[in-house]
Amino acid sequence: MNVHAIRAIYRFEMARTFRTLLESILSPVLSTSLYFIVFGAAIGSRMGDVDGVGYGAFIIPGLVMLSLLNESVSNASFGIYLPKWSGTIYELLSAPVSTTEILLGYVGAAATKSLMLGTLILVTARFFVPYQIEHPFWMGCFLVLTALSFSLFGFIVGVWADSFQKLQVIPLLILTPLTFLGGAFYSISMLPPLWQKVALFNPVVYLISGMRWSFYGVSDVNVVVSTAAILGFLMLCLALVAWIFRTGYKLKA
Repeated sequence: MNVHAIRAIYRFEMARTFRTLLESILSPVLSTSLYFIVFGAAIGSRMGDVDGVGYGAFIIPGLVMLSLLNESVSNASFGIYLPKWSGTIYELLSAPVSTTEILLGYVGAAATKSLMLGTLILVTARFFVPYQIEHPFWMGCFLVLTALSFSLFGFIVGVWADSFQKLQVIPLLILTPLTFLGGAFYSISMLPPLWQKVALFNPVVYLISGMRWSFYGVSDVNVVVSTAAILGFLMLCLALVAWIFRTGYKLKA
C-alpha cells in the first residue's frame, strides 16, 4: 500500500477545499441555517409535535442528510472530473499508484469534507432549536456510511460526466427531489396509505429514517432495514467502481 500516494491525493483535495472555504463549507451551512430559521423557528413554533418530537428538531436529521448527500456527490464527482478535464488524469494513471490508493485518496477526502459539513450543521442547529441524540454511536455510523457511500457514488458520477453541466444533473435533478420527498420535512406516516407505499420505493426514505431514529428513537422504517439499505448501496457502489477501474471506462475521456 502506497501510503504516500494516498496522502498526496488526500491533502491535495483537502487543500482545494480550504482554498474555497466560502463555497465548500460556509455556503451549505448558511443555506441550511435558512431552513432552520424558516421551518424550525418560524413555522415550527406554530406546529405541533411530529411523532412526539418538536417540528424544529424533527427536521434536523433530514436537513443533515440533504446537505450530506449533495455535498458528498458534488465533492467526489468534481474531484475526479477535474483531472479528466485538465488532462492530469494521465499522470495519475501512469504513476505507480494502484486503483485502491486512488479511490482511498479521492473518496476519503470527499467523505471527510462531508462529515465536516454535517458536524457544522449539527452545531449550527443548536443555535435555532434544542435537540438531543439518543443513539450518538449509531448517528455517527449513519453519518460515516452515508458519506462514504455517496462519495463513492459521486466518484462514479465524476467518471461518467463529460461536462461540468453533467456534474450538476444528479444532485439537482435526482438527489434533492428524492430527499425532499423522502421525509426530510415530514413523517411518511402523515401521507395517505397509497403514497406511504409509493414512498417506500424512495431509497432516501431509509437513510433519513435511520438518521432520525438515531436522534429520537422514532422512525418510519425499521432501523435494521435502513442499515441494510445503506450497506447494500455501499456494496453496489464498490462493485461499480471496481468495474470502472477494471475496464478503464471513461477514465481517459
